Amino acid sequence: MSHPDLHILAQASQDLLAAVRRDAPLVQCLTNFVSMNYAANALLAAGASPAMVHAVEEAPEFARICGAVVINIGTLSAPWLDSMLLTAASAGQAGTPWVLDPVAHHATAFRRDAVQRLLDLRPAIVRGNASEIIALAGGQSAGKGVDSRDEVAQAEQSARDIAARRQTVVAVTGEVDFVTDGERSVRITGGSPLMPRVTATGCALTAVVGAYAAVSAKDPYAAAVAALSCFSIAGRRAGTLADGPGSFAWRFLDALAGLEHDCLTRESPLR
Repeated sequence: MSHPDLHILAQASQDLLAAVRRDAPLVQCLTNFVSMNYAANALLAAGASPAMVHAVEEAPEFARICGAVVINIGTLSAPWLDSMLLTAASAGQAGTPWVLDPVAHHATAFRRDAVQRLLDLRPAIVRGNASEIIALAGGQSAGKGVDSRDEVAQAEQSARDIAARRQTVVAVTGEVDFVTDGERSVRITGGSPLMPRVTATGCALTAVVGAYAAVSAKDPYAAAVAALSCFSIAGRRAGTLADGPGSFAWRFLDALAGLEHDCLTRESPLR
């Protein structure tokens, strides 16, 4: 991507940061038990409003009144899957953008089947690590459970293939993030080596991607880039001050809340 294009994308990210803080979009999260608290706190720090609504009796209805839906299969069960499928379908019918985090989808047959059924319901954005994205495209990944053993660069073509085939945006996160809609693509640098050492950082990122999708429903590519850029800058800032993963966790939330309105153009991590 050329320098002028990167500047335009950085400016769009800055505008979306302002929009999230102005509108405080309501983001419904059907996420895993491990990540609920941290993901909710990350949404609040970003300026959004979290709603951890997952019961099948109300989640599909709730999807019609929120700004975006986030579905994370980390602690998947049959009742949760039923709710996820109905909620994703309801979001689609209402025109509510929804984001899929296919956590460890390649680990078991139950997960593989679940993620394919969810993909058929057309998420606006898919966010995963390199191993998850490679496996999602049908490749052989080195992933072990929820951990990625592959480099993001190895997953870039897989991401492009999924984006083109599924008409979605794919965000691959790792040491250098990669976002594509099948035609456009960009890399995002920064962050901190401590990020993968804090449980639910990736899940929290997916939730914040939902907040940006809520204010950028017509351009989910820009939404994903903006959310990942905010995480990149906040992660870098928190990492320079943290003594380890424990202090990083709370410093990161502070850094996310403290992002200046112009940081995404002044300190753009886009490459």
